[in-house]
Amino acid sequence: MLTEFFRQRGFSVESEKDGVCGLSRVTSESFDLLILDVMLPGIDGFTALETLRRKSQVPVLMLTARGERGERIQGLELGADDYLPKPFDPDELLARVRAILRRTTVAGADAEQILEVGELRLTPGARDACYRGTKLGLTAMECEVLEQLMRSSGKVVSRDHLSLHLYNRPATAFDRSVDTHVSRIRRKMGGGRDFILSVRGAGYQLCQPAKVQTP
Repeated sequence: MLTEFFRQRGFSVESEKDGVCGLSRVTSESFDLLILDVMLPGIDGFTALETLRRKSQVPVLMLTARGERGERIQGLELGADDYLPKPFDPDELLARVRAILRRTTVAGADAEQILEVGELRLTPGARDACYRGTKLGLTAMECEVLEQLMRSSGKVVSRDHLSLHLYNRPATAFDRSVDTHVSRIRRKMGGGRDFILSVRGAGYQLCQPAKVQTP
C-alpha cells in the first residue's frame, strides 16, 4: 500500500518484506532513503539498522509501535534519522520523508564549502566531518545538526530551531530526536564532546575550544 502511495506521488520505490533481504539490498544498491519497520521477519529493524550503520549512512526513517517510547529512543541511538509511531497518516509519513530528503540532498554549490571551529572541520555538501583529523562518520542529519551549531559557534541554538531545520516541525517535550542526534555527535567526538554544551531550557551551544573547561 505504501509502495503504491509513494509511486503515485512521483517516487521510485523498492520494497522488501524480509529483514535479511532488505538489508542485503540496501547495502549493495543505491537508495536515497530507507523506511524501516521495527517488526520484520528474518531480523528485526533494530538489528538491521545496527548492521547497516557499520556500512552506510543512508537516511533511515523508522516505523515504531505507538506508545513504545523506548523503541523510538533505541532507533535514534542506533542511527535512525527520524521515527514515526504506528498507526500513522500516510500524508504525515510523506511529509517526514520529504523533510529528510530536503536536508540530505547534496547541494552542488556547497560541496566545497568548509566550516572550521578549532580542530573541528566540516564540509557540509560532502557530509564530511573531522575532529583532530579523524573522520567522525556522522549520519546526514547529524551533519546538519553540527553545521547549525558551527555556523552559530558561541551562540545558543534552540531545540525548536534545530527541529524546524531538520524536520520542518517544532520540538516537543517528548520528542528526543534532536537530543539524541547531539548525543551521538558528542560520542563520536570523543575527547571533544565537551565542545557542545547543553543550555537548560534553551538548546545547545558549540563553544570555542579555548573556552572549554574540564570538570
